[in-house]
Amino acid sequence: MTKDQNFLKSYYPDDLIKKARGIELLAFDVDGVLTDGGLYYDHDGNELKKFFAQDGHGIKIVQSIGIEIMIISGREAACVNHRAEELGIKYVVQGSRNKLKSFYDLNMSIPLEKVCFVGDDTVDVEILKSVGMSVVVPNTNPTIDMNQFDWVTKRHGGYGAIRDVCDLIYFSKTLNEEI
Repeated sequence: MTKDQNFLKSYYPDDLIKKARGIELLAFDVDGVLTDGGLYYDHDGNELKKFFAQDGHGIKIVQSIGIEIMIISGREAACVNHRAEELGIKYVVQGSRNKLKSFYDLNMSIPLEKVCFVGDDTVDVEILKSVGMSVVVPNTNPTIDMNQFDWVTKRHGGYGAIRDVCDLIYFSKTLNEEI
């Protein structure tokens, strides 16, 4: 077994690696997943968000192997559009109160069983239960039973959770040997 395979097996469960191999689209929430969930405002009342550079790098890595990226957020913020544009993310839905419907409204040709969604709150539960690989972050709303989903990332939202998922998808798709 190679060094990369040893890492993969030690960090991710085998069943999760197998699910990740079938993923074609990585979709996620913003507040509490792509960011730390804090809302920051400048003196003019403009909303600011802190994005984690490693998450952005992970997104670029999975895009390089053909994985599509989608943001589906319950809130709206101009800085999300800016970050998405910076990362080359084509699919951005903001202000969604029904994320599963928002996914369908985009008329994606990718079936739900080939989608990984990462969420953290009650508005995410319906889509999490509908996708092929459901992931939540450790800072998920405590009213949600995290055991009903495929994986809880090791790192918190805004601190590498998306990178953890990107690495899982990348490693699972690029390692040659069967796990």
